[in-house]
Amino acid sequence: MEFSIRVATLEDCRDMARMIAELAEYEKVPDQVKITQRDLEQDGFSKNPFFQAIIAEVPEQHRSKEGHCKVGYALYFFAYSSWKGRSVYMEDLYVMSEYRGKGIGKALMSKIAQLGLAAGCKQLNFAVPNWNKPSVDFSLRQGCWNVTSDLGYHCMRCEGPALESLARGEAKH
Repeated sequence: MEFSIRVATLEDCRDMARMIAELAEYEKVPDQVKITQRDLEQDGFSKNPFFQAIIAEVPEQHRSKEGHCKVGYALYFFAYSSWKGRSVYMEDLYVMSEYRGKGIGKALMSKIAQLGLAAGCKQLNFAVPNWNKPSVDFSLRQGCWNVTSDLGYHCMRCEGPALESLARGEAKH
């Protein structure tokens, strides 16, 4: 199937918001999405963006049954590893279900790797839900390895009232 990968623009935010909601639905956590199209516009396309993104697009003749030509995306940002140096973190990699298995996900991930290497990055990091065996297997086929099983690290998060409490220096007992 014919498709192209390109850098996301401000005009892609509506479709990115749609696909973020679809990804959350697929991952069985639709209630976790709190951002809006406007948040994406501000956070990704301002003077100092918090993220960057790429879009997978198909020609009109291959648009989805809902009429979409933007059928996948990857959202990423640059980070720093105190052990390895520059790194790229891929927050999302998503391809609409009817377009999976056609090389689009691999092309998106490959583009993130290219962008990371061009920026001097030594590693690509991302998280995959432990129940999502197809995504784990896909990642392993790309040459990635499982940091959790191999090194024993857990991905931790602090948000909402706990984040505010931590910022105030209040310990939880």
